Amino acid sequence: MSEKVFNFAAGPAVLPITVLEKAKNEMSDWHGSGMSVMEMSHRGKAFGEIFSEAKERLKKLLSVPDS
Repeated sequence: MSEKVFNFAAGPAVLPITVLEKAKNEMSDWHGSGMSVMEMSHRGKAFGEIFSEAKERLKKLLSVPDS
């Protein structure tokens, strides 16, 4: 399929090509770590940093207080 398909359903949304390209590039080498997120130990430092950042961003997005 050579044409871009647009999904107007209530579920998954169309992502900008820049987002897809960044995800593609980071898939095999997360921030120069030499491995993808899917290969990292969930107990490792790199994944811990990803988790902490995601948690903080979600808290900020949803205005969740620290307490």
